[in-house]
Amino acid sequence: MRSLPQADPGTPDARGPLRYLWWNARSQSRALTTGIGFAIVWWLGQALVPAVLGKGIDAVTGKDTRSLLIWSGALLALGLIQAYAGIMRHRMAVYNWLAAAYRTVQVTTRHATKLGATLPKRLSTGEVVSVGNSDIAHIGNSMDILLRGTGAVFAIALVTWILIATSLPLGLMVLVGVPVMAVAVGPLLKPLHKRQHAHRDLQGDLSTRAADIVAGLRVLRGIGGEQVFADRYREESQRVRHAGVRVAGVESLLEGAQILLPGLLIAAVTGLGASFAIGGQITTGQLVAFYGYAVFLIGPLRTLTEAADKLTKGHVAAKRVVRILSIQPEITGGTATSPGGVLRDAYSGVTLQPGALTAIAATSPDEAIAIADRLGLYAEGDVTFGDVPLGDLPVAEVRSRILVADNNARLFTGKLRDELDVRGTGTDLDPALHAACAEDIVESLPEGLDAWVAEAGREFSGGQQQRLRLARALVTDPEVLILVEPTSAVDAHSEARIAERLAKARSGRTTLICTTSPLVLDRAEHVVYVDQGKVCAEGTHRDLLDFEPGYRATVTRGED
Repeated sequence: MRSLPQADPGTPDARGPLRYLWWNARSQSRALTTGIGFAIVWWLGQALVPAVLGKGIDAVTGKDTRSLLIWSGALLALGLIQAYAGIMRHRMAVYNWLAAAYRTVQVTTRHATKLGATLPKRLSTGEVVSVGNSDIAHIGNSMDILLRGTGAVFAIALVTWILIATSLPLGLMVLVGVPVMAVAVGPLLKPLHKRQHAHRDLQGDLSTRAADIVAGLRVLRGIGGEQVFADRYREESQRVRHAGVRVAGVESLLEGAQILLPGLLIAAVTGLGASFAIGGQITTGQLVAFYGYAVFLIGPLRTLTEAADKLTKGHVAAKRVVRILSIQPEITGGTATSPGGVLRDAYSGVTLQPGALTAIAATSPDEAIAIADRLGLYAEGDVTFGDVPLGDLPVAEVRSRILVADNNARLFTGKLRDELDVRGTGTDLDPALHAACAEDIVESLPEGLDAWVAEAGREFSGGQQQRLRLARALVTDPEVLILVEPTSAVDAHSEARIAERLAKARSGRTTLICTTSPLVLDRAEHVVYVDQGKVCAEGTHRDLLDFEPGYRATVTRGED
């Protein structure tokens, strides 16, 4: 029993879509070769049936009982071989399809994780979603069709050889007819490729629009914009539908060609074979065999046109995958090490002392977010951790030691216990839930911490999600914790309790809170006032209220 997905998918070749497909094929070369072998045996078993039938008919017309029994036994043996080879071919086809699809999911997911904040800057949500929705299926199909497609080539070659050995004109007719049909189908592939690519792009845009609407539905309803965005979605969906119809138009021509062209060849072979039989150039059994071959050729010839179609779709899908894999992270990190210490952003002047609870009150929320991104190595900047530039440390080390928790973070699907303890350490969650004032959320769930969290935690309100995200950050217990507006969606009473408990929970640990909430700022050991991206004043919350008018206006919203 083969196990999927593989533990290590390997390093993909992202230099182009064809190279990516070839890398996929090489990665599963053993299974692919085995499947192709079974497919060849399966096709050849079918290709020999008309010849055996012709020999049997000739034995009947010649009243040769011994030959009839021999050819009947041969026909039975071919049936058994086909049955076994067909079963194994199908099993290997499914395995190869799944292996290619899973491998694509693994490498794209791994790379998306590596890209982090770079990915949403370079690609829309819809483009990424399309890889999982449709592209993995097309890449799987491109591997699957290699089995039957290769076997079909061998079958056509065998039939051509048999026909030439029996009758040179008939063999040459098939030998010339097959390439002509392949060339005739060729002009349909380029417009199909182009229309499929346009359709994929529109589908990605529509998925992005849907994700934006769902994420902002509550806001849209609040400002009365729900119908406007619904109309825009309807317009875009119609464009996707029209693009799909254009793709289907070319595909229908391709499907028709798969019937018409082999049918014309069959008619020509059968007609010429019948004239040869009447003239005594071939036997009755050979005529039946020729007709059988003419009918049989429909299968492998249709498989070849199907292969052209699926390989084209696979190429389009691989192009999207390569586009993701070719994006490089904006932040690459280095190989240095740091014992820790003071974390300082030279551009703004913000300095985090080890073990202290510091707060940033910025006149603009974007300024605080920019500082948090630099301190967490999500954006480039002149930041030092101890005496070492933060950018010289390995990214994995920075992520394990410095955690930036903002309101864009999502709750994942799964048991609440597992979604809060994301590192799987089995830590007691009660202290973190208490500090985040989230005990009531757990108590309200029938199954408590074993309750199942839906996608993005949509069963929780905005304030509940924020408190659970805070609890998750506290459970992680990083060396440096940077919180961006951790209480913006909770009521004042809960905010006051969180401010008090958070200070105790992070006692002795380096913590930065980006907020303009007076309740939180009052609990901070050190407050930094930032205006236009630079530190303007530092001190305690009460001192800054007394001596810094800009700070007072920022945290009181301009009110006395």
